Amino acid sequence: MKTRAIRHCALLGLMVVLATQTAPAAASSLEISDLFSSMESADITVKGEGAGALQMDLIHDGEKIASRNLVLDGPGTWAIRWPSMEAEEGSYDFCASLVQNHTTSKRCYNFYYGGVEPLRFDVRDFRADSRGLHLAISASDSTVVDIYYMLLEGGKAVYITREQAVPISGSYFTPIAKDYAWKQILEKGHIYDGRVKIVGLNHNQIRAFMNSFQAVDDASISETYQDETGASATVLGNSRVPFVGYLRFILYQNGSLLNITEKKTPVLLAGDDDTVEITWNGALEPGIYQLRTILLSQDGSVMDLEENVIEAEPLQKINATEMAEKSGMPAGLAALAIFIAAIIRKRR
Repeated sequence: MKTRAIRHCALLGLMVVLATQTAPAAASSLEISDLFSSMESADITVKGEGAGALQMDLIHDGEKIASRNLVLDGPGTWAIRWPSMEAEEGSYDFCASLVQNHTTSKRCYNFYYGGVEPLRFDVRDFRADSRGLHLAISASDSTVVDIYYMLLEGGKAVYITREQAVPISGSYFTPIAKDYAWKQILEKGHIYDGRVKIVGLNHNQIRAFMNSFQAVDDASISETYQDETGASATVLGNSRVPFVGYLRFILYQNGSLLNITEKKTPVLLAGDDDTVEITWNGALEPGIYQLRTILLSQDGSVMDLEENVIEAEPLQKINATEMAEKSGMPAGLAALAIFIAAIIRKRR
């Protein structure tokens, strides 16, 4: 029994020692998996688990010319901007030092700035906004690239996607337009960064661009209709910030205000549309009317406006019984035919 107890205690002790020795290894440490820099900006991807800190340095001829520091709350991709500077032609190093659990790992990326280098592709224009990323690319010769689209908040990427093997063949005068719509719903008033990184794999050319934008809601009137009985407006969403607003229909005749009707719009995102309809208090008397349709946001800001004219014509009064006698149709069917004809006439 004593021997068994001794063996049991020894086994427990060995398990404690092994657990103590393997505990740090069980929690995966962070590591730098990818990094890139130009003279304007840089991005770095960290994988693994845990928290840490990053120091990033831009180095030329062995001298640090710019530095940035980040506190990491876990794995992810971050992008930073370098300060504006008058850069000299030459070789530059972007070095990132990752500190975690009192240990430091380092990785560097080298690039050349200036000089004459034949570009396989050229980004003619770039912009990020509440709808997505928009760029125009041209190429001297046909080439194939991968395009990374990034949405960042607080410097950290909240979403990254890659479009692979994109053919670029547009000339300098006819660039190819590329648009990428955000997948996330954005929060009104928040500041985001949009970043695009274009990688020419066969020729080892990488170009990256980013800009900040404040998320705003946006919508517009895409179509209107109006007649003697009422009016309608189709509203189109133009942002990944949900649009909640209302339409105001204002009816005039000879400068006199006759009617104001307001109706809330459905919640709309970019690409969504919906139609809002209203009716007047009875058919309008014959005459010429002016209709102003205004789209407003929740805070009352005017988003869009349309003005139209309504020419109200007198309705033809046809006796259904008389029509039935002449046509041989039942009176009810004749009345229905008159109604349909009136609707078709108004729509025309």
